[in-house]
Amino acid sequence: MTIRNFLLLASLAGTAFPLTAQVTFGENVAPILYKRCTGCHRPGEAAPFSLISYDDAAKRGKLIAAVTASRLMPPWRAEPGSYPYKDSRRLTDDELGTIQAWVNQGMPKGDLAKTPEPPKFPDGWQLGTPDLVVKMDKGFTVPAEGADIYRYLRIPLNLPDDKWVQAIELRPSARKVVHHVLYFADSSEDAKNIEAGQEAGGSSGAGMKFTRSMIPLGGVAVGAQPHLLPGGLALKLPKGTDLMFQYHFHPIGKEETEQSTIGLYFATKAPEHTLANVQLPVTYGLFSGLDIAPGQRDFRVRDSFVLPVDVQAVSVGAHAHYIGKTMKMTATFPDGTVKTLLDIQDWDFAWQDRYFFEDTILLPKGTKLDSEVSWDNSEENPKNPSRPAIQVHWGEQTKDEMGAVTLQVYPAAESDLVTLQQQYRDHVRGIARDRILQDPSLLTRIRELVGDLLPSRKAP
Repeated sequence: MTIRNFLLLASLAGTAFPLTAQVTFGENVAPILYKRCTGCHRPGEAAPFSLISYDDAAKRGKLIAAVTASRLMPPWRAEPGSYPYKDSRRLTDDELGTIQAWVNQGMPKGDLAKTPEPPKFPDGWQLGTPDLVVKMDKGFTVPAEGADIYRYLRIPLNLPDDKWVQAIELRPSARKVVHHVLYFADSSEDAKNIEAGQEAGGSSGAGMKFTRSMIPLGGVAVGAQPHLLPGGLALKLPKGTDLMFQYHFHPIGKEETEQSTIGLYFATKAPEHTLANVQLPVTYGLFSGLDIAPGQRDFRVRDSFVLPVDVQAVSVGAHAHYIGKTMKMTATFPDGTVKTLLDIQDWDFAWQDRYFFEDTILLPKGTKLDSEVSWDNSEENPKNPSRPAIQVHWGEQTKDEMGAVTLQVYPAAESDLVTLQQQYRDHVRGIARDRILQDPSLLTRIRELVGDLLPSRKAP
C-alpha cells in the first residue's frame, strides 16, 4: 500500500460508526478479530502479520480502523444479497463501530483475563487433516519477467477405487506468483502430451489448453479460501486417473520456484446429486466482444439463461482481471419476483472468493438468470495496470480481460441433469455461432479453448 493510499484510508478512521461506551480489547475487540480475521492473520498463513494478541492488534490499531472503515478488509467483496452466505467475513456496522471506538479511545486493554480463547485451527490445513496429501515431485521455476504462464502439472495418484472429492486445499510454496489453479482428473494421452510439450518448452510463457476428457474438480484463485462442498455433495475422481493442475503463473519481478503440496478431502459415499455450473457470460465472456477503449469507464456485458428444470443453487462466484468493476447475477422467478444472488460493486482482482449460500436455494423451472459484468479502463481506476491506459480485449494475460459470474447448482431431480446440461450447451453454442459469424477468424482460437461446446459445422 502506498503512503498516499494509507493516508487516504487513515482519514476514514474514526469518522463513522461512533460509540460512546467504553470499548476494550479483551471483551469487545478480540471476539471480532477471532471471528473475522485470525483465519488468515495467524502464523503460517498468507496475511503479513498476526491478529491474536492485544499487542498484535494495538501495534496496528490505526491501520485496522482505516482498512475496515473502507471495507478493504476483511476481504469480502460481495454485498449483502437476497440470501445469506456461509462463513461471511463481512463486518457488521456494530462490529465496525466497535473497532472505530476502540481506536478512538486509545485502544484500552481492559481485563485481558476476559479475552476469549483464540480459535483452534488445524495445524497447516484450513479444512483439517486431509484424507490424502500429495506433493509435486519437483518445483517449477517462474521467471522474474515475461508473459503470464499457463502450465499443466500432473501428479499420478494410482487410486485403486473411485473417490468422491469434497474439497482440494492447495498449499503453494510461492504464493505470490500463483494467480489461479484449476483442478482436473485426466489420464488421457492428450493431457500427457500437453504436459510433455510444456515440459520441453521450459519456463517460457504458455497459453490455456483443455482436453475433452478432463473432469473438472474445481479450483482456487488468489485470495480465495478452501471450502468443503456442503450436504454430502462431491465430485467424482475415477480410479486410476491422474490429478492435473492448470496453473496460471504471474511473474512478479523476482524469480520464484513453485512446488505445491495438495490435500484432498473425500466423501464417505457417492453423492445423490450431480453438480453443474451455469456461467454467464459463457466461457468468461469469450464470445461477448470485449473491446474496451482507453478511458472507457463503464463497459458492460450481459447474458441471460432460463432454467429448463428445477435446481438447487449451492454457491456463486465471479472472475475478471484488474479492470473488472462490478459483477451481478439476479434470478427472476416465474411469478416475477427478483432475487439477487451476487452483487459485487468494487471488484478486487486480489480477492476472488466463492460464496456458498447458508442453505441451498430452490430456483424453479422457468427462472431467468441475468448476469452483468462491467469494466473500468480509465486511468482514474487505481487498479488499472496500464499507464497510459491501452485498448483491452478478451485474453489470457492479466493485462487482458475476461469476466463472468458462475452459479453452482444441481437439479432437484437427478433425472433432469441431462436436460440442464444440454440446454446450457445449446445456449453456449448459439452465442458462439453468432460471434463466429461476425468474426470467422475467432474459430480456430475458440476451438482450442472450448472444443465440443461449439457447433460442428464451420461458419461461412
